[in-house]
Amino acid sequence: MSSIRFPDQKTLDFVAVGRLCIDLNANEINRPMEDTVTFTKYVGGSPANICIGMARLGMQTGFIGKVADDQMGRFIVRYLEQNGIDTGNVVTDDTGAVTGLAFTEIKSPSDCSILMYRDNVADLLLKASEVKEEIVAGTKLLLISGTALAQSPSREAVFQSLEYAKRHGAVIAFDLDYRPYTWTSEEETAAYYNLAAEKCDILIGTREEFDMMERFEDNPGHDDNKTASKWFDYSAQIVIIKHGKEGSIAYAKDGSSHRAKSFKANVVKTFGAGDSYAAGFLYGLMQQWPIAKSMEYGSAAAAIVVSSHSCSDAMPTAEQVNDFIEKSNAASPN
Repeated sequence: MSSIRFPDQKTLDFVAVGRLCIDLNANEINRPMEDTVTFTKYVGGSPANICIGMARLGMQTGFIGKVADDQMGRFIVRYLEQNGIDTGNVVTDDTGAVTGLAFTEIKSPSDCSILMYRDNVADLLLKASEVKEEIVAGTKLLLISGTALAQSPSREAVFQSLEYAKRHGAVIAFDLDYRPYTWTSEEETAAYYNLAAEKCDILIGTREEFDMMERFEDNPGHDDNKTASKWFDYSAQIVIIKHGKEGSIAYAKDGSSHRAKSFKANVVKTFGAGDSYAAGFLYGLMQQWPIAKSMEYGSAAAAIVVSSHSCSDAMPTAEQVNDFIEKSNAASPN
């Protein structure tokens, strides 16, 4: 069984707080961006993708965030609502802020990059006073992401959400989602990441992201077990450290460790894998599956998304994930 127990008697299964933006994915793949002239528009932002992923898997979901008062902001809200996501705490900006844009370059399945436009974006203007306590009080699981900690007032809104989650007994997951271009210094980043992580039950990040958090720590060997052990002294019950192609390892507070099964995929691009993995993994935990099975489910969801042109649109249903795992196991029975 999962080592995480989720509260009962809640109206929502999952609520995410943070970035809502637009992904513009290159249509001309295997080309540099300089030679790309057409893009397809999707809803983006890691917490948004994870929330969409959870909704597609059948969870009752909601979002806490802020969008620009423009066509892109309205497109985002409409898309969330079409996916059954509660937008009662998605606030519309009134200051003239804009929607963040992410242009993706797909030179090859393994050589992908993102060009971000993040000046004066609406999602970083969410205020603590705009976070509705009843939304957080009504969820079993709250997810925060690191990007929303990068600036005020969004930073304070995240900590307000954490306070409400603690007050009402929600499980808290932290997708580290470190984007250096939104921060002023590594010292500032490490300070706020650590303050937030101390309050969270589940931490998910890459080895490099945990290294960034440990810039003041004594872990020169980048030891995963030492990293996880630190957080078990706080609220953490599960710490997942991702190592790219080498897979991921999950540590539980009971001393156990677990590795994810990987799946072959017809990779189109690499981005979106972490978001779909997080959605599949968290979904598994909420079904009270063992950690290893939840990781396997996340890996399958990730394989599906990296095989598609989009991220949010490609988030799979439970039926699609189950079918993918069944077919993959039949093709590779060992």
